[in-house]
Amino acid sequence: MNGFTPELLDRCISCGFCLPACPTYALTKDETSSPRGRITLMRALEEGTLPGNDLRLQEESSFCLGCRACETVCPAGVQYGALLEEWRDRQWQGTRRPLIVRLLMSAVNSPWRVRLLGLFRRHARTRPSPSGPHLMLGCFERALYPEVSRAARWLHPELAAPAAQGCCGALHAHNGDSARGRQMAAELGERLPGTIVTTSGGCAAHLADVLGRDRVKEISEYSTGEDLPETGARIALQDSCHLRNGLGVWREPRALLERMGEYVELPSAGSCCGAAGSYALVRPRDSARILDAKLDEIEAAGIDYLAVVNPGCHRQLEQGLRRRKSSVRVVHLVELAAGAVRPADR
Repeated sequence: MNGFTPELLDRCISCGFCLPACPTYALTKDETSSPRGRITLMRALEEGTLPGNDLRLQEESSFCLGCRACETVCPAGVQYGALLEEWRDRQWQGTRRPLIVRLLMSAVNSPWRVRLLGLFRRHARTRPSPSGPHLMLGCFERALYPEVSRAARWLHPELAAPAAQGCCGALHAHNGDSARGRQMAAELGERLPGTIVTTSGGCAAHLADVLGRDRVKEISEYSTGEDLPETGARIALQDSCHLRNGLGVWREPRALLERMGEYVELPSAGSCCGAAGSYALVRPRDSARILDAKLDEIEAAGIDYLAVVNPGCHRQLEQGLRRRKSSVRVVHLVELAAGAVRPADR
């Protein structure tokens, strides 16, 4: 079993700058549930001070959202996201990996399975292009939100969207099988030559890490902002954690939204909504605790639309606001940009 990369593990100087940025530390005020505390646990595992079956290791490797907010404030440049992947590669093996995660990973482990997910959904479909650019359809996004890829294609008809492209591997990389996750990203890069445009912030970050930043564009980076509709609405944004904290993309979606209505910046727009990939399914109670305060903030802002740039955030916020019978509508940014959302829908 592979250990931690020494230069990653040794970079942390235990300064504590990460604590205020960590959502789980904010919930518990427990040092163990902070990036600094978890790196201490990783070191104990690496040194053999704690055995791999120690309950604290399993709990904290699961409790962490993996949002990477700590990376943006770390003066030592700790690559916490990479450390978390290495930790789960060791910790989440066999039955230690949550059952729901195993099922999700199995569902997207091959292109034909991913294609089945969207078989009866009206997502965008075209022939592949020999040189790109291509639209990445995603795995669960094509099934849950097929209108997003249709809107992206309406905005950018030059994007090819073959249905047999498969999954990018982010789900595997974040849940204890980073080698398979990187392999899937490389395979996707071969199936989709040229520039790959994605409507999922988490997928964008993973693909860029494997294929290179020059080949991957999140849709708000790719769009020029020309001919955007004026909605006459008050619009806020929920950032994708990996898009903002991993790729540094957060200005671009705001610039587009500001041209489509009255943009309202939520104080916690840059903090995690609790979706965090599979986290909302693995730890629904903790996910809901993180979400609740954000929902209060959204409803108090008096907005019409909450724009998202990631399918996990879309599902999390849509379900949370629906439970509250809120009038705020959650939409993907590209749906607003394509004019797919009409004022009458508010």
